[in-house]
Amino acid sequence: MKQVIVIAGPTASGKTGLSVEVAKQLNTEIVSADSMQIYRDMNVGTAKVTQEEMQGIVHHMIDIVSPFENYNVSQYVEDAKTCVESIIAKGKIPVIAGGTGLYINSLVYGYDLAPIPSDDAVRAELTAMYEEKGGEYLLAELQKIDPKTAQRLHPNNGRRLIRALEVYRISGTTISQQEERTKNAPKPYDVKFFVLDTARDLLYNRINERVDKMLENGLIEEVKELLRQGVPKTNTAMQAIGYKEMVEYLDGYLTLEEAVDKIKQESRRYAKRQLTWFRRNEGAYWLEATLPKEELSETVINYVKKGW
Repeated sequence: MKQVIVIAGPTASGKTGLSVEVAKQLNTEIVSADSMQIYRDMNVGTAKVTQEEMQGIVHHMIDIVSPFENYNVSQYVEDAKTCVESIIAKGKIPVIAGGTGLYINSLVYGYDLAPIPSDDAVRAELTAMYEEKGGEYLLAELQKIDPKTAQRLHPNNGRRLIRALEVYRISGTTISQQEERTKNAPKPYDVKFFVLDTARDLLYNRINERVDKMLENGLIEEVKELLRQGVPKTNTAMQAIGYKEMVEYLDGYLTLEEAVDKIKQESRRYAKRQLTWFRRNEGAYWLEATLPKEELSETVINYVKKGW
């Protein structure tokens, strides 16, 4: 069976450094599994891997979509699978690195993502409900029909809440039921899955420091430029953590201090949800994120060699 390595983990856990080190050791390429690093012109707020950090390792699925577009998991799987297969065709083992659990699992475990078409009337009704009653209300409604999906969504993630309810109304099945159906289907890859984690206080400190660094590196200016270009505030790209809060600051709804605190808080909450998602991967090998990346890389390489 075709072999792939996954290096996952919460935001600010060190996935980029470890994945590059592993790819160097294996003379291979990296496929990003980050739902926001796919967007061009969004570098600071997504902590996008730089050319210097890449160290000459080829990275796929970065800067492939305009922020004017709304990109989804089905499109990601289609595009990322092409990258994975091209790497395998070269006789190499792809390294899939990122923190978007749905993207990773859909790609490496072959989740059935036959798209359920949108219904404009249903979506308009749910959107109006979200705007009138808020995300907590929609999340409570989703909890009644699909508690598994509700557990991993945040009230602020209106786009995914609306979509989850829309899927149920259109198809009569929930997103988690669709995922469950695919679990017993033949798997496309032999996966070695690694997750970076560390003590919560250390991880949260890393997150806070990263947000401060984003401000120093020009996050406000980056958001201003996206708005100047005319990227709609409602687009998927602008709903990313860091961008949404900066828009609220620029629109006068938050002070800068409030916006920064909110970014840190939402980033910490996101990290917690990421870890909850990855714990569902029973075969995952967990790594201590504070160890030197060279030591972690050696652990990954040894485990992979022993497993295959």
